[in-house]
Amino acid sequence: MNSTETSNTQTAVNNTLVYDIRHNRYINLTSRCTLRCQFCPKHNGSKQVGQYDLTLSKTIKAADIIPLLGDVSQFNEYVFCGYGEPTLNLDTLIEVAKTLKSRGASIRLNTDGLGNLFHRRNILPELAPYIDAMSISLNADNAAAYELHCRPKLANAYTAVREFITLAPQFISQVSVSAINGLEGVDIAKCQQIALDAGCQFTQRELDVVG
Repeated sequence: MNSTETSNTQTAVNNTLVYDIRHNRYINLTSRCTLRCQFCPKHNGSKQVGQYDLTLSKTIKAADIIPLLGDVSQFNEYVFCGYGEPTLNLDTLIEVAKTLKSRGASIRLNTDGLGNLFHRRNILPELAPYIDAMSISLNADNAAAYELHCRPKLANAYTAVREFITLAPQFISQVSVSAINGLEGVDIAKCQQIALDAGCQFTQRELDVVG
């Protein structure tokens, strides 16, 4: 990221809209989320990822993001990921992803898998033309542990994320399901089996490791 782009990316009100980790550029679309995960840094006094503060003070539009995308050849992936759930800002997500796809970028969406529940429709057909890979946070092998650790704002959230995991490979070519090792009452092996049974890959994350 050059100095001009850095100044555009982080404004006086500290809206970090894009940020770079290794060879990927991350896109921060919203602070809103369908979960209140007890292990999430933003619920424990920090909205920091590395040197980036992901606090947002306004609703983010595609016009805010598109000038900051940069040269797609310089990045392995563009990743929709912040401390909010990207699918809650769905129109902006799709418009930015469409622009990226037209430039030949590889695009990944990190999601809690509750987009269908929130929007009350299957949003996967809308994402499919633009999203190459998807990472879905499962984080529990049973509803009780999910409620304890993820504290969803919507009813029937665990059922919804399990359904989303089953549906996603029908629309997205690369789907990985993640769970965090170290959460009380969570069986990582069972989480992995849920992912494999749905035709997804599995990613084990470690508690308190961010970025």
